[in-house]
Amino acid sequence: GGDGASQLPLLAGGALAVLAAGVALLLGGEGEAGSVNDKAVVEKYFNNEGFERWNKIYGEKDDVNAVQKDIRIGHAQTVDKILNWLDPSLISGRTVCDAGCGTGNLSIPLASRGAHVSGSDISNAMVTEAERRAKDVLKNDQVPDFKTSDLEALDGEYDCVCCVDVLIHYPPERLNQMVGHLAGLSKDRLILSFAPKTWYYTLLKRIGELFPGKSKTTRAY
Repeated sequence: GGDGASQLPLLAGGALAVLAAGVALLLGGEGEAGSVNDKAVVEKYFNNEGFERWNKIYGEKDDVNAVQKDIRIGHAQTVDKILNWLDPSLISGRTVCDAGCGTGNLSIPLASRGAHVSGSDISNAMVTEAERRAKDVLKNDQVPDFKTSDLEALDGEYDCVCCVDVLIHYPPERLNQMVGHLAGLSKDRLILSFAPKTWYYTLLKRIGELFPGKSKTTRAY
């Protein structure tokens, strides 16, 4: 009995050490960003399995899992908040750049409020879907000007620049440059949304990389 009791703390300590090592392993590997062409990875992802995944998440069908549903709700809440800031009295007749427009969840309602919207995304598949959705619900003269472009290649001048849930797909060390570029496009207002980088979210993403098939997370997400 005494030997068992004396071994219990050692066993618990050993289990904690293994767990800590596992967490460290899962959280590791973030320092390899310089050896990877992040634009190419993101573009390939969002033109293939990423498009299928996020088109479903940003859609209205019920065939999503609990995590995807949570992402959908969170994204919708972000879009609603931005639309509250940019009500029709403020945005009608103004130019808006929706950088990383995805399937048009922000571009389309802004256009319906009278804004002149330019929507762009690094994924041609996303842009094509956004344009299709816009033409289904908007008048011809309201449809945003959609084009395929990465954030750093955008140019022009706009009353407002929005970049919603996009920056998470790029390495943190490049955010200052990317945000600075977006700010340079705006005459009046820049609206950004991003997920905080915490150990919990990083751990979930690394665990997701162990999943098979389409459930597997990638460098892009």
